[in-house]
Order: sequence, then structure tokens, then C-alpha cells
Amino acid sequence: MKKDLLKLLDLTSEEILKILDTADTLKDLRKRGIQHPFLAGKTLAMIFEKSSTRTRVSFETGIYQLGGNGIYLSDKDSQIGRSEPVEDTARVLSRYCDGIMIRTFAQEEVETLAKYATIPVINGLTDFCHPCQVLADLQTIREHKGKLEGLKLCYIGDGNNMANSLIVGGLKCGMKVSIGCPDAYRPDPQVLKFAEEYPGMLQVTPDILEAAKDADALYTDVWASMGQEGEATERRQVFAGYQINAEVMSVAAKDAMVLHCLPAHRGEEITAEVFEAHADEIFDEAENRLHAQKAVMYLLMKD
Repeated sequence: MKKDLLKLLDLTSEEILKILDTADTLKDLRKRGIQHPFLAGKTLAMIFEKSSTRTRVSFETGIYQLGGNGIYLSDKDSQIGRSEPVEDTARVLSRYCDGIMIRTFAQEEVETLAKYATIPVINGLTDFCHPCQVLADLQTIREHKGKLEGLKLCYIGDGNNMANSLIVGGLKCGMKVSIGCPDAYRPDPQVLKFAEEYPGMLQVTPDILEAAKDADALYTDVWASMGQEGEATERRQVFAGYQINAEVMSVAAKDAMVLHCLPAHRGEEITAEVFEAHADEIFDEAENRLHAQKAVMYLLMKD
């Protein structure tokens, strides 16, 4: 049966941990200079309706390191959703390629693509969720802390796709999750409904100091994501107090780490001082996009 990575809600805790374990193994092989062409001869179609530095480079490099080939399709190169229905693009690419990665706006488009494709589909980002980023985040936290279960993860900012996926991934891996966000920018109701399965493990509050209290890992994202540029001025006013800074760090655990999915706007969602103090952790996180996504490609495309 074909498998996809559409959202972390679809995965069990065991499946998430298997991806993380595989990512660690592939990272170790890479660090030791051991070639691992496990997907030799395989081709990944990469559809980008939203541009990206990290997503493109990590997927294209990753499929190459696994012995395969990546084909980049921008919104100018592909007819998906314009002159051709999504379901027809899925059928055509299924005849040519061995996997599809798509980075787009609507989650529905990813779900439709997977419904009609006969090859694995990987969600590289939608407005609803960012599963590949959070797999890399979890890998990074586990590397630095030695575990996930029992830790507290705090996210500060917009209750966006990052907040949605961090809640799901964190709870499924045994972490307590707190979200510090304005009441009007809470995470998706579907995700909050899911969290009811983990009573007492999720906190959503507009008070960022309450959210950050005793956190083992602090996380933030830009205030205006791609596609929200027209709201940037309004969002700067709404989120002006939602920043990881020295005061927030003072209430977190003494050895708290800081993560950011990048790009970072120093002086807005995070101060330059905090960012630079935790730059090693943040760029370990960025590197782990490569390893986590290689694990996803390997596990989905190897057969």
C-alpha cells in the first residue's frame, strides 16, 4: 500500500520515532563519509508553489546523496492547478517519477495530489502544517537533550502551521507543549481537538512568560509568513510583545535551547543577542532538515 507524509496527524508515535532514528543513522553515514545510494535510479518531482531556500536545497541535495535525482518544478514550470487539475498532474508524475514533494498553500491540494498519485507524496509545507520541519526540530532537540519524552517545548508567536505541527509532533513524542500567542491567532481547531487526547499536556495562553516557564526548548517563527506580506504592518503591532528575549530566557529552564525554522527577523520575533547565543542549535536544526527529509524519502520510496 502506498504511503505518504501529508501531516503528522496521520503518523503514529512509533512512525515518527522510526523516522527520527533513520535520520540519525543517515546523518551518521554522511558524517563518516560513507556513501549511501539507497534510492539509486529513483526520481523525486519537487513542486514549489511557495519558494524556499532550505526546502529546495535540502530535498535536492538529499535525493542526490541517496543516489537519486530531483526535478525542480516552480509555479512557472508546472501546470498544476492552473491549466491542469491537480489530479491529472498526480497521474502524469506517477508515470514518470518515484515520489513527489510539494510545497504549496492549501492542505487540500496536497491531499488531492496524494489521493490520485500512485507514488509517495511528501508535504514540504502548507498553510496548515510543516511536518518535515518539525521532524528536523524533534531530531535536533533529541540530539541536544538526549530524549524527547518529559521535556517541555514552548512556541511563541503566531499559531500558524509551525505551531500546529509542533503541537502534534511534540505531544506524540511525549513532550509537554505550550503555545504563547494572541487569542485571535490560536492554532487550528483541528489540532486543538487532537490535543484533547493528551489531557494536561498542552497549554495555549496569551502570556508568553507563563508559556515559557521552565521550558526546555523555546521556538519561534516570523510574524508574517509567506502570503501574509499584506498583513505585515498589522502583525508587527499584534505580535510586538511576542518575542524570545532575555526576559523570556530568564523564566525558561537554565539550559533551555532555542530553535527557529528560519529565516529569522532579528529584533522582531527574536532578539539578535538570543539568536546568536543559540546559533549553533538553530543551524543544527537547519542542517537536520537534510537528514530528516532523507529519512522520509528513504522510508517512503525505497520499495
